[in-house]
Amino acid sequence: MIDSTRKRKKSNTSLWIMLVAIVAILVALFLLPSCGGSGSAAATTRVEVGAPAPDFTVEMLDGTRVTLADLRGKVVLLTFWTTWCPHCRTEMERIANEVVPCFADRNFVLLPVSRGESREAVAAFCAERGYDFPVALDPEESVFGRYASEYVPRCFVVAADGRVAASTVGYVPAEFDRLVQTIEDECNELNK
Repeated sequence: MIDSTRKRKKSNTSLWIMLVAIVAILVALFLLPSCGGSGSAAATTRVEVGAPAPDFTVEMLDGTRVTLADLRGKVVLLTFWTTWCPHCRTEMERIANEVVPCFADRNFVLLPVSRGESREAVAAFCAERGYDFPVALDPEESVFGRYASEYVPRCFVVAADGRVAASTVGYVPAEFDRLVQTIEDECNELNK
């Protein structure tokens, strides 16, 4: 009787320790500036606001190809993301529910680039979430590497003239709101 009580107490203690460890890991993930990085955000940014956006060509999920230079004359939201990152998922929901509908009839292009993942994983994620906007693939992270060395989500607003008008690292609601305002301002600039 005493042995079984000790075993249960030991088992309960082990479960509590495991639960605390899991909670600590989850809290750490949500408190990090973003997923998948260990350096400072500024040190991992390769393109500053005001600089020309590096050109690239990506394959889209549907097999077509898009070249950034071909989008000149439009405001582009270039966002690097992954399916496994909780911050990316939150940001992509806002993009799908707020940004896409808001700028649908404007000179605006959404270019979400999946960083380092397979076509199958990205297609399954988009289907599960009901995303019907075009999504680009960057399985070798070569496009991402032109803009940054670490961290997702990472957004760049590329103005109609090809310069970077704004950027964010990680997902912070207030910063994302400012990013959306920059898109609005750049779109309005085109209508002057």
